[in-house]
Amino acid sequence: MADYILDHHQAGERERLALMSRLLDPMHRRHIECFGIGHGARALEVGCGNGSIAAWLGGLTAPDGQVVALDLDLSLVDVRAPNVEFRQGDILTGPVEHEAFDLVTARAVLHHLPNAPEAIANLVASARPGGAILLIEPDFLPVSVAEPPEIREFWAAWLSWSRGQGIDYTIGRQVPERLAALGLEQIGATAETALYNGGSPWAQYWQQTIVELRGRLIESGELDKQSVDTFLAYCEDPSWWTQTIAFTAVHARVTR
Repeated sequence: MADYILDHHQAGERERLALMSRLLDPMHRRHIECFGIGHGARALEVGCGNGSIAAWLGGLTAPDGQVVALDLDLSLVDVRAPNVEFRQGDILTGPVEHEAFDLVTARAVLHHLPNAPEAIANLVASARPGGAILLIEPDFLPVSVAEPPEIREFWAAWLSWSRGQGIDYTIGRQVPERLAALGLEQIGATAETALYNGGSPWAQYWQQTIVELRGRLIESGELDKQSVDTFLAYCEDPSWWTQTIAFTAVHARVTR
């Protein structure tokens, strides 16, 4: 697959992933809890990052369940649990295990992949009949109404740059249709958008992300130094309120 634009070995990536876990893990856990996954279940997380959700799933399924956590790069995994197996691998190469898991979940993975439909098919094929699927992906629709105008312009340029990198920031709204095409049932989806102000954890997350990518963004010509600096300044201003991503959580059941 194509290189991940936020390589795990970049300076600051461990801290950025930890902040992402702080912001998104509560939503992720809440949706998983709706499935009733518990002791003795087998669960798969693809794109496990630092391992925070996998470790939580390990506690949920203990003592006799098992969690498999897959990622292209496991160098930032900083948790361990006796019933969690961390595997290095690529979901585009095929199912992790055929029809083997009661729960299959992935968060903020598909939008980076060059062939998301293939990845979705492999995720579904990894779930056993009757198993649950939970996919959480971003949708940048809220930035279309971001204020003030210079922030809208910043995000328009960011999205143009992202498309050039092969990133699809509209994929959240596409997932339900993809699952339906594969024959899944009980499909449901909700989107959650955080409203946040400068200096908040979400603003810090975007500061860290843009600082990591600053050189590449400016070199691309899509953004200039002034637009990047203006955005970062707003992220410091507690009087500025905004919204950026709608994280779309799509759940379904596998029937075969």
